[in-house]
Amino acid sequence: MDFTAYTMEYAPLWTGEPGITCVPMEEKYFSEYKAMYNACFYDIRYALGIQPYNVLESFEQLGDKLPDIRLLFDGGRLVGSVACYGREIDDLVVHPAFRRRGYGRALLLWAMHNIRKSTSDPITLHVAEWNGGAVSLYKSMGFEITEIHRIERN
Repeated sequence: MDFTAYTMEYAPLWTGEPGITCVPMEEKYFSEYKAMYNACFYDIRYALGIQPYNVLESFEQLGDKLPDIRLLFDGGRLVGSVACYGREIDDLVVHPAFRRRGYGRALLLWAMHNIRKSTSDPITLHVAEWNGGAVSLYKSMGFEITEIHRIERN
C-alpha cells in the first residue's frame, strides 16, 4: 500500500518552557517502553501494511539511538517518550491509556526546547499523513509542511 508522509519544520527561535522533565532511556525501562512503543505504532503499521507490525523486540535494537531517547513518567507510569537527533524530533509517542491529556503537546514542547538549546536551525520531524492527530498537533504548535513524500510499497 502506498502512503504519504510529510516533512515538517519549526523555524521560530522561541519554543516556550516545557513544564515537564524527561529522563534518559535505560535498560531497566525497556520492557515497559517496548510495550508502549509497539502499541503506539501497531495501528499505523498495520493500516499501511508495514511489517513487522511490532517492530521493537530487543534493547539492542536501540543501538546508537539510546542516548537520544527520553521518557516521561507520571505517577511512576511511563506515559510517553520522544527522541531528539540533532535538530530532528522522532518517535514521539504517548501510551494509548494516556492520550488526549496533553502529554503529546508537552513532549513535543520538551523536544523543541531541548533542540533550541543547541541550534537555531529549523527543527524537523516526519509524520505520516495517516496520523492526522499528530499532524494537527504539530501544525497547532507552529510546524509547517515543507515536503510531501509519496512512499510506494511493493
